[in-house]
This record gives sequence, structure tokens and C-alpha cells, in this order.
Amino acid sequence: MKNLVLGNEAVAQGAIDAGLSGVYAYPGTPSTEITEYIQRNKFAKESKIHCTWSVNEKTAIESALGMSYSGKRAMVVMKHVGLNVAADAFMNMSISGINGGLVIAVADDPSMHSSQNEQDSRYYGKFAMIPILEPSNQQEAYDITRFAFDLSEELKLPVLLRMVTRLSHSRSGINRSDQRPQNAINLPENTKRFTLIPAYAKGQYEHLIEKQPIIIAHSEASKFNKLIKANDVTLGIIACGITYNYLMENFEDIPCQYPVLKIAQYPLPKEEVAYLFEHCDRILVLEEGYPIIEERLKDYLDKDKKIIGRLTGDLPRTGELNPNIVAKALGIKQIISETKSKMVAGRPPQLCDGCGHTDLFNAINELTPKTGKKRVFGDIGCYALGALPPLNTITSLIDMGASITMAKGAVDAGLKNVIAIIGDSTFTHSGMTGLLDCVYEKTPITIIISDNSAIAMTGGQDSSALGRLKNICLGIGVEPEHVNFMVPLKKNHDKNVEMIRNEMNYNGVSVIISHRACVRLSRDKKEQIKLKIAELN
Repeated sequence: MKNLVLGNEAVAQGAIDAGLSGVYAYPGTPSTEITEYIQRNKFAKESKIHCTWSVNEKTAIESALGMSYSGKRAMVVMKHVGLNVAADAFMNMSISGINGGLVIAVADDPSMHSSQNEQDSRYYGKFAMIPILEPSNQQEAYDITRFAFDLSEELKLPVLLRMVTRLSHSRSGINRSDQRPQNAINLPENTKRFTLIPAYAKGQYEHLIEKQPIIIAHSEASKFNKLIKANDVTLGIIACGITYNYLMENFEDIPCQYPVLKIAQYPLPKEEVAYLFEHCDRILVLEEGYPIIEERLKDYLDKDKKIIGRLTGDLPRTGELNPNIVAKALGIKQIISETKSKMVAGRPPQLCDGCGHTDLFNAINELTPKTGKKRVFGDIGCYALGALPPLNTITSLIDMGASITMAKGAVDAGLKNVIAIIGDSTFTHSGMTGLLDCVYEKTPITIIISDNSAIAMTGGQDSSALGRLKNICLGIGVEPEHVNFMVPLKKNHDKNVEMIRNEMNYNGVSVIISHRACVRLSRDKKEQIKLKIAELN
């Protein structure tokens, strides 16, 4: 009997069945369901698999490495931009290596459905010189996740598992394998490799280099990479991850007439790529995200300009691929007409009716005629929608925590009446260090923490900031009389405007905690939040 699951849930089940002892993550679309599935899973609860949300991706990946150091299997989960936050530990753990199996599951977001960019995490895997796995469907997501832990322990290296939005959020049936028991605690024999002082790190780096031919040999022999030969060699196709599905949807009733190299494990298998070069007139490279493979092949092998893809204009340079785009590149009839595909009009996102962020923005906007426009620095969260009409409040949105530090830089440049808006979970994720910079320099800045008591944008997960914001700000050094609370409601509008005005007039660091629980939370959840805040204060 098959289990009907999301691609993300297939990854989660694969990890559980591989003997997982802990998952560490910060919520981020399109990766969130991996951790949520483990949190809900009955077996995971009975087995005491650690599955509490981390404060950010850096703490998550370091905690996962600590579990791996102890000999147990761990997974760390994040979206693609989260890997930027975790990059310090990510790059160094490829040097130290691991002990228990360690899988880094990263969900990329081509077309930027809910993200700031389209970055391709395969670059990070190549940068770190570790194996990369990229499933093409839900069954493969399950099988590859199980395999990834075995591969990690065999090579003593972390393994990067790359998902993309369409695979993460689409459903299909999977067949499960037997569950493997969790590893026992087993500390590493050689702890020097985890101590990256130069004397030890140099040897570890040389060891990593020595492993590269072994990693390539694994790709050459991988059951997840497959060369499918065919008679029509006017074109050869390299299809990576989910693009193999996009390709095959054009050949549901007939076999593909061209040779196809299906890729799910990296580095590229050299022999199979060489076969396509030797036998095919042209090679179409299908890859979701950046043209990584196409670029490498064009730079080093493409003397006769055989390679076509994103760089040549045969595929669009940005956004997701789909079966129609692939059909066009193949020169065959599209399976869905362009007219039908454009029937659904775009619908921009908006804040929920009754959202406290809206009342906060309305209070700020009342001050704008006097304080001036383009002085409100935003951050990552639901409140980012304050950059859109009709509010038009926020004028910057770069990365987690950047509101405070960008606002500080603007003040350092001489700009007056500057406001930084940051959410409660984003503040604990990446905003606290920026606040410390402001306190250290006594920066005249107004920081508004828009606290809705949840990580609301990704589904309302628990926020580690709950009930702790005031004490954190006081502990960092904000003066007590300039840590204020407001409740963003229409009835409090005049009072809230006056509070913001007064704090903007203060020549130093002021923090306003705008507290109102997310309107999407259940009544029971809101009662739990009230009790938790009362308990902590």
C-alpha cells in the first residue's frame, strides 16, 4: 500500500525510516513541511526524535553537527536563503567531516514564489566539495533521503539534499522500506578533526581533496543516475532532478526518441556525459535553477557549440521550467496551450483582514508627512507586505535581520526619523546582534518589533521570542524607559501614533514592542500564548 505524501513529507519519512535521531530547522517556505511532518509523526514522538524549531539556520546546523558528533543521525532543514545564514558552519563541516550521518535538506524556490531570490543551492554543495542529491519525484525523495544517511556515514561527510518548490509541494504515492533503528551514542575516535585550528584543518582539507575521486566514483555508480540510450542522436538531453519529470510528461504515450542522461546525484558522472558528447549532435541541458551544468560543459568541452539551454536562450534564463517550456526547447507540440495556461489572473498577496501589522503601518503612515518618506526599513515576514499598495510603508527588504542594521547605516549616513520594523521571530533569528550594534554606538533609531506571537508567514509555528522580547532588549542594554509596548488596534490609533512620535524624538535607541497575536491563530492557541507570557513575566 502506498502512502500519499508531499515531496517534503517523503523526505521526512525517509529520514525517520533511516534511523533519524534529530531534525533541526527554522521555518521557511518551501521547506517547512519536512520538520512539521516529523513533529506530527507518532513514531517520531515515541522514538523521542528531537524536532523543536531552532532560532535560526546557523544554530540549527551547528546543533545537527553536535548530534552527528555524538554518533547519531541528524538532519538540518532550511530554504535556500537560509543556507546563507548557515554557510559558516556548512563550509567548515565539510572540512571537519561528520560522525553520525548528517543530511542538509535545502528547498530552493525557482520563480521566487515566496523568496527574495532564486539562488541554486547546488553551488554551495560544489563550493563545499560534498555530495549533492536531487530527487526527481516523491518516491525518489524518500529513497534518496534514506540513502543520503548511508552515504554520509560511508564518506564521513555531510550530504546536501536539494529540493525545489514544485516537488516539495506536490503529492504522490511512495512505497516505504523497513525502519532502521537509531544509532547508539558513539563519540569520534579522532576529535582533532573537529578542532579546526590551522594545524589540524590543513590536514583535514587535504583529506577532503583526497575524497573527491571517491565522490565522483559514487556518482558514476549511482542507481539514481541513469543513461537511457536511443537511436535519434541529433539531440542528447541531460535532465536534472524534477526536470526529468517535465521531460517525460511530453512522452507519456511514446518513448523519448533522444538519449537522456537523468541526474539525481552529483558530481556529474563523467563517462555518461562523455557518451552524449561523442554520439549526439547537440545537447539540451535541463536544470531547475542556475545553469550550473550547462555553464561548466560550455566552458570546458563545448568547442563545437553543442550545448543548448538557459545560457543560449533555448530555455528561459529565470524562473521555473515546466513541461511546456521543455516541449518548446525540443521543438514539439506543447501539451498545454499558452491560452489555457494564462487563464488564471495573478493575485498579489495581502495582509489578512484584522491583522495587527496593518494597524501598526497606519500609525506609522500618519507620521510620514512630517517625518518624510523612504525612512522605514523592513524585514522578512508577513509584514513585508507593508511594502505594497495601499500601505506603501516599507521601503527596504533584503534578508533576515537587515531592517535594524540597514536603518543603523542610514542613521550613520545622517538620515533622520529612521524606523526599523522587524517581526518577533525574525528579531530572535537575526535582529538581536543589530540591536547590540545600535546600543553600543547609542544610535538614534526607533526599532519596532511587530510581535504576533508566531512565525506566522510559514504557518504559525511557535516563536522562540514568545514572552521574552522585553527582557532580551533590556539585557542587550536598551534603557528601560525606552522599551515600550503598544497594542495595534484601531481604537488605540492616536495613542500609538503619539508613542511612535515620542520615541522618534529621542536621541538614542528606542524599542517599541507592538504586540497582538496573529489573527490566524486559534482561540486555544491564543490562550496558550497568554499563559506562556504571564508565566515568563
